[in-house]
Amino acid sequence: SSQGHSKKKSRKHQRFMERRALLEQKGLLRPPGRLGSQTPKGGLDARPTLTKADGTTAPHCDKVPKPKRIVSTSLSPNASPDSIARHHSVLLSQGNGSSKRVRTSSLVLRPGKYVAIDCEMVGTGPQGRLSELARCSVVNYEGDVIYDKYVQPELPIVDYRTRWSGITKQHMKNAIPFKAAQAEILKILKDKIVVGHAIHNDFQALKYFHPKDRTRDTSQIPVLKQRAGLPIRANVSLKNLASHLLHKKIQVGCKGHSSVEDAQTAMELYRLVEVQWEKELAHSLPPRPPSPITDPTADSSQYLDDQYWPTDLMASGL
Repeated sequence: SSQGHSKKKSRKHQRFMERRALLEQKGLLRPPGRLGSQTPKGGLDARPTLTKADGTTAPHCDKVPKPKRIVSTSLSPNASPDSIARHHSVLLSQGNGSSKRVRTSSLVLRPGKYVAIDCEMVGTGPQGRLSELARCSVVNYEGDVIYDKYVQPELPIVDYRTRWSGITKQHMKNAIPFKAAQAEILKILKDKIVVGHAIHNDFQALKYFHPKDRTRDTSQIPVLKQRAGLPIRANVSLKNLASHLLHKKIQVGCKGHSSVEDAQTAMELYRLVEVQWEKELAHSLPPRPPSPITDPTADSSQYLDDQYWPTDLMASGL
């Protein structure tokens, strides 16, 4: 059977070679010798390692579309977050760094891609030491509320932490179950750039990880601390930053924090230093691995689809 197997393999290889010759003839594929010697144009032959892990082949297609090259400085409305990040970095690296140019760049990317989040937690479990989600608020770039619901934790509430959380027994009467809330919230966060203060706590409460390069934590922005005249290494509270930089008082009174106000404040702080921060991030963030494109102005998202890849290329892993 092993002999039959190798026969099958070599037939497959033959078919693959024929197919490759055909693609080269049509000008859709470069001869193997030159692979990687030039910068790939549309990223078509820039992915020699594309193998389908489970060994299945994609739907057969004869014509491989030539990628459109979008060289304009605006993005298509359904641009992928990766191309947005690349777009950001290209705009920031272009020109003489005049802030006017940079500002339009973030205008292009805005506003639908950004949300800010804040969660309130209550204590559950032994001695109420576990923190579980009890309210979640999400606002958009402008600070308008797009989500604000009370959430019933999975375990019985031991400590309402009202002094900080603002949550009372009353609020739980119309609260929705955690799983339902989680599904709704993650749908909103998907593909967004998410702003928040000490945001890992919010993600933890949601039992979720957001991609690091799409997370903007206002407790971690050196620029903000500098502007507020606070040491870079200092742990700064949202309240502190708000009073120093926005000249507004939040989290006052004994009714607890408002997650809406906190989310809006985080977004305001982000917007205050957005241009400078994104510029620094564009230099420091490594490019996202799946992108085969060397030309950051080309929006590659639609060419990463399996259907655009010649079947045999995928099966063989060139």
